[in-house]
Amino acid sequence: MKKSERLNQMLRFIHQQQHFTLQDLMQEFQISKRTALRDIASLEELGAPIYAEYGRYGGYRLLNHMQLPPISFSSQEIYALYFAMQALRSFSNLPFQVSFHSIHEKFISELSESQRQEIERMQNKISFRHTEQIKDSAHLEILLMAAVKNSVLQIEYQKAHQKSSRHIQPISIYSMKGYWYCQAYDISKKGYRVFRCDHITSAKLTDIHPLEDLNEINMQNAHSLWKPSEQAVQFKCTINQTGIEQFQQEHYPSMKLIHETESTFIVGWYEPNEVDFIVKYLARFGKSIKIIEPIILKERLRQYYRDLLDHI
Repeated sequence: MKKSERLNQMLRFIHQQQHFTLQDLMQEFQISKRTALRDIASLEELGAPIYAEYGRYGGYRLLNHMQLPPISFSSQEIYALYFAMQALRSFSNLPFQVSFHSIHEKFISELSESQRQEIERMQNKISFRHTEQIKDSAHLEILLMAAVKNSVLQIEYQKAHQKSSRHIQPISIYSMKGYWYCQAYDISKKGYRVFRCDHITSAKLTDIHPLEDLNEINMQNAHSLWKPSEQAVQFKCTINQTGIEQFQQEHYPSMKLIHETESTFIVGWYEPNEVDFIVKYLARFGKSIKIIEPIILKERLRQYYRDLLDHI
């Protein structure tokens, strides 16, 4: 990292910390003590109001808030931001009612002419393949902010020809295979659920007190809330390396991979009303899996293949 870039980042770091030590700077920026001392002297020369405190709990302190310089990005950072921004292109809906087009226009307009030309050349050398968003989802912002602020929503949920009113506490939202999903605790059903956002026809805040236990739950550990009912059916399948790679691309909280001796298995459970869903899911693995149990699931998968053949 160039010294000018490091000093710029250091200004923001000490502005956020207010009180800091040499050790803080050495650890944050991976520099030596001598370099940290030189950088502090350079910041003072630039006008940063840094005051040295001596004693056992000494260090450095900002005397008052200072005006930070505008954020500047290196060319490599600009290209990295542009590549990351391409993920927005495939979405017709995003939280906060923004679109790829508006962000793209503002981003490009702030670049120098040479940077714009470089990005244009890159566009002709690289292709971004995304799954296009299939259905519009109109309530992403309120779902996301409810998750952030730990609020309870009342939603109207339309699935097939059934419509129901639910009280949910959103945990997170995510996009997968062209759809937006909301992980939430369904207060009405007293259980963890995943809702397709395009099936949510309305969403509004309520005064219902949220469950405090969900404060620390995030997208990574939300599966810990997913509990089977007493009627849930356990299943187990052998899986080869091709299937493992497919499983890692798409799986659900109710299933996992386990390794026993020299074999790998998918184990999990499904509710009785989800049998058609699990059959279609397993059918996508083709020859890379073999159902061990239950026998009824194996028979349902065979019947699924027979129906496909009859349809040809």
